[in-house]
Amino acid sequence: MGASASGAGQDGDEESRRLDAYTYLSAPERLEHVAIMRVFCGSLLADLAVPDIMAKLRQSGGSAAGLDAGTLTVRLEQLVTWGNLLRSSHTVKASSISEYQRSRSRYQLSKLGERIQRDADGVLAEADAAREVSSELLALVERGLRELADLVTAPGGIEPQDGLERISTLFVQFSEFADSIRDFYAYLGQVLSRYDLDSAEYRGFKELLLDYVEAITEDVAFRAPRISAALDTLWPHIPALLDRLDAHAQGLTGLSAQGEGRLEVRVQRSRGRELADWEGLRGWFRDTDGQGSQVEQLRDATLRALQSLLANAKRMLRSATGEMSRRKDLLRLARWFDEAAPQDAHDIAVAAFGLYGARHLGIPPATDEVVPAYTSWWTGPVVEVPVALRERGSRAQRGRASAVEDHSAQKERLREAARQRATARAAAADELRSASGRFADVRLTSAALGLLLELLATALGNASLRRRAGADGEGTAGFDLDSASSEDAELGIRLTVRRTEGTRTVLDSADGDLLLDDLELEIGRISATADGEAEAEVSVS
Repeated sequence: MGASASGAGQDGDEESRRLDAYTYLSAPERLEHVAIMRVFCGSLLADLAVPDIMAKLRQSGGSAAGLDAGTLTVRLEQLVTWGNLLRSSHTVKASSISEYQRSRSRYQLSKLGERIQRDADGVLAEADAAREVSSELLALVERGLRELADLVTAPGGIEPQDGLERISTLFVQFSEFADSIRDFYAYLGQVLSRYDLDSAEYRGFKELLLDYVEAITEDVAFRAPRISAALDTLWPHIPALLDRLDAHAQGLTGLSAQGEGRLEVRVQRSRGRELADWEGLRGWFRDTDGQGSQVEQLRDATLRALQSLLANAKRMLRSATGEMSRRKDLLRLARWFDEAAPQDAHDIAVAAFGLYGARHLGIPPATDEVVPAYTSWWTGPVVEVPVALRERGSRAQRGRASAVEDHSAQKERLREAARQRATARAAAADELRSASGRFADVRLTSAALGLLLELLATALGNASLRRRAGADGEGTAGFDLDSASSEDAELGIRLTVRRTEGTRTVLDSADGDLLLDDLELEIGRISATADGEAEAEVSVS
């Protein structure tokens, strides 16, 4: 784990060092840095001192032509820090001390700095240009693969030097073709993403897409199966062919071998000398990893380009009827802004876009937050603005209204629960009526006792009381219970309670025993008569 972490850290440091070499392209003094790098890229193995660089900068002109020796030295040292330049070990020959001081600091170009500057110059020179696709190279690639396959499979094989020449030519042609394809489709995507094309530009790009792109895709679709077949024939012989070529000409690979008298360096081999190069070539024309071949991606990119072209066509058709595009109006408005005085420009903006002065929004603060009227907006509390109002300027809800929720299942469950409760209460009422007059011999259920307590509480709440004087004239006055009753017409049951001295009623139930002193309970049935009045049948307990 320690070795893996150390290796990963070294790789990260190396990547960071290489990325630092791009810093000069985004630094504030980037124009001066680019001019200095162009001086070094203008010749091979340039070994220059500060006076030499100053002379070349003045000769070429530009933003760095006026740099003095001190400022130029600072720029050079910064490029050395980023890795674009290297300090030279060249021996200085000077006839005086002043000449030695001017010439002792010499610089040369690093490999990474040269490559970055070369790519930057290419981007600056041709970034917006439409690069032609070298479709003729695809025919040369096909021909070269078929000839190479015939020579490799022939008795005796191919001569190593002939194989080197053919493979180098083949991969140079393929690399140039693949690069031109990528550049052209990147340019095409940039153009088709525009929505300000007028009719003339649209016609030009339509002809470009329909004619040029169609020719490219047809040529690739025609030659891709042939190239794949040639690669299938050649594929079993490629490892042996590469070994034979390495034995014939090692090139710089001899420097990378560790041994006495040899250097340990990283070597980037020529295209086609590694098996990975051939796998990349094969994957361009055939799906080898399940991710799709480049030919399929090219076909998909062409379809997307056609869809973008149709979208632009629809836009221009709508703009012709005045439904969508306001391009000409916006250009005229931009010209008015450009020609107007500052105050007139404010008036034009108000008339065109309705950009009036600041207005208060009708969003009340929180109810528990009282803000005085004299509080400034700068120091006052922030009010949360709803997303719909902030993004669309409307409080209205968007989208389709949700369907009304169906509560039929919940209602049915509630009805069933009510039926069960009613059945249980009816059974409890029947149990009380059947146990009336013999409570001492019956054990009541929890439901029956609960119903009895409910009726008893209601009866005592409706009780009629009469005042009772003290027995000896000295005690406090009390109250006697004449009678109390309660009933449940739905269950057809009536409970009557009377106070009787010395009476004790014991109710035995599953929840425990209930003892009632000096109370007598009467439970009866209620039945409705013909005239709607209720009559009771009473049982005494």
